[in-house]
Amino acid sequence: MKIPALVLFVLSSGSLILPSLSSAQNVPAHWSGTALVHGQQVPVNLDLSPATKDGHISGSLINAGESSISSSGELTGTHLLLHFDYFARKLEGTLTPQSFNGTFGTATGTPIPIELQPGALDQPTTAVVSDFAITGDWEIAVKSPKGESAWTLRVSPSGSRPPVKAVILRIDGDTGGLYGSFDAAANEYRVSHLSAAGAALYSLKPQQDGTLLVTNLLRDNQQWTARRPAEARKENLAPPTKTTDQTGVIDPSKPLQFSATSLAGETVTEADPRFKGKVVIVAIGGSWCPNCHDEAPFLVELYNRYHAKGLEIVDLSFEEEDELKDPQRLRAFIAKYHIPYTVLLAGTPEQLNSKLPQGRNLNCWPTAFFVGRDGLVKETHTGFSGPATEAAYTQLRQETEKLVQGLLN
Repeated sequence: MKIPALVLFVLSSGSLILPSLSSAQNVPAHWSGTALVHGQQVPVNLDLSPATKDGHISGSLINAGESSISSSGELTGTHLLLHFDYFARKLEGTLTPQSFNGTFGTATGTPIPIELQPGALDQPTTAVVSDFAITGDWEIAVKSPKGESAWTLRVSPSGSRPPVKAVILRIDGDTGGLYGSFDAAANEYRVSHLSAAGAALYSLKPQQDGTLLVTNLLRDNQQWTARRPAEARKENLAPPTKTTDQTGVIDPSKPLQFSATSLAGETVTEADPRFKGKVVIVAIGGSWCPNCHDEAPFLVELYNRYHAKGLEIVDLSFEEEDELKDPQRLRAFIAKYHIPYTVLLAGTPEQLNSKLPQGRNLNCWPTAFFVGRDGLVKETHTGFSGPATEAAYTQLRQETEKLVQGLLN
């Protein structure tokens, strides 16, 4: 009898053969499914390009209008491997015309199981977001080790599918866009993403008193109450900390000093001739830091626009021990964003304060010190509100550019 082409069959030897999605075949472009993280199902959307004859393929993890594009990829028979080198992660598994079964993660972390099928992911029963008066800004009261007392939760219609977008703004940056819908059975919103930076999943549950119960479903014991800002003020709760108030320098009358190593092994300090008489942005970062990835394209823009007028940027990158020895992820980070300014290896994250002892309350990635032509710190910005924060991102860009222009003039 005939055996359907897409069904597993058994050779006389007894081995199983999977139907191949080789370069000679058309790979379905859109895939969806779930990742199993911390016992929770996180929605996943993956777009694949057609594979070339030699098996090269690219893929993008899609979160509404945001995407994480693979650095490289290979499709060999049924084996799919996508590298996201700029976060040192990979997606790997078995791809057939009907399914993908594999894992996502770093070489050292616990791999995340992922199951995908061609097509769009089914969404839970939804309701119009405005019916539940959830859109707009909320404040989440927290006791953060960084010293902040509140975060901002911003909820809006996403303008696409899924219909709800949320983002949490902390002093060190933001969660990135979280997308989801209202689950009528659970009487809560579930918003999430799975990007090259990793997975996130939150529930937002409206309460009878007008607050929201916010739960990080991928961590134990992370649940908070969100209030409208006016209600938080009535309860005498502190507002979110301003990004210019969090960090500074102990003695503003002394030049900011640093010493770090270039990727070529050269020691570079603030006294290097390239910085003399220049306006310098000293950016504290790390290639492991998602908000540093959000910040990098903007720093590249500033450098390209104002370098000829006297702007220099130096990225002091704090990396794990293995990355310091062989900075593959940092090199991929530099390549992805086409970074033209100086990038230095400054130490491990634990060494931040010992490497920059002039910092006051220096505890966030990213942090940017804006140094005038006289070598003194004029302003410090903590964190970075990325594109997912929309209005906050636009405001930060405008304020930063105005600051740089003022320092240059």
